[in-house]
Amino acid sequence: MIIPLTDHHYVEIVECLDHPASDKAPFGQAVKARSAAGGGWMGWCVAVDDLVPFEERLGRSAVPGNRKFPDGQELIWQQIGIKGLIADPQVPYMLKWEGDPALHPSQARPSSVRLSSLTIAGSAERVTEWLGEPVEAPLDDVAVEWIAPRGTPGIMSVTFETAQGRVTI
Repeated sequence: MIIPLTDHHYVEIVECLDHPASDKAPFGQAVKARSAAGGGWMGWCVAVDDLVPFEERLGRSAVPGNRKFPDGQELIWQQIGIKGLIADPQVPYMLKWEGDPALHPSQARPSSVRLSSLTIAGSAERVTEWLGEPVEAPLDDVAVEWIAPRGTPGIMSVTFETAQGRVTI
């Protein structure tokens, strides 16, 4: 399920199908691992204009992704970093959107809900190293609070600004 937000953001609620393809795909492996751990925030992603620096740093190529809509339109992207997310859930994976911008998940329907902050158990330095730039750069419109991990690192909570007030999940 896609939940569109303002400012080109969105939340996606996912669960893996019980299908052999889910076991083979890194994204399916990440979803299954999070589900087996009891659920919660699986991870986060950062949209970038160029995946080459990430491909060079990670030593592998980005892989294509797509979603076909019932009307035949297709949302397409390239992604890299899911394996890093599996190994270290505080780091994001990266997406490069391609194709029609009107199909971006944040455009699925109008929204007045804004993503205002993330609380991440982990290290800003580690995520900065992973991104190859200060972690604040891709998140200039979203505040991040870093807390020491007690157990597995990763997203602990997300705060949204709604017409009814602030909501933290």
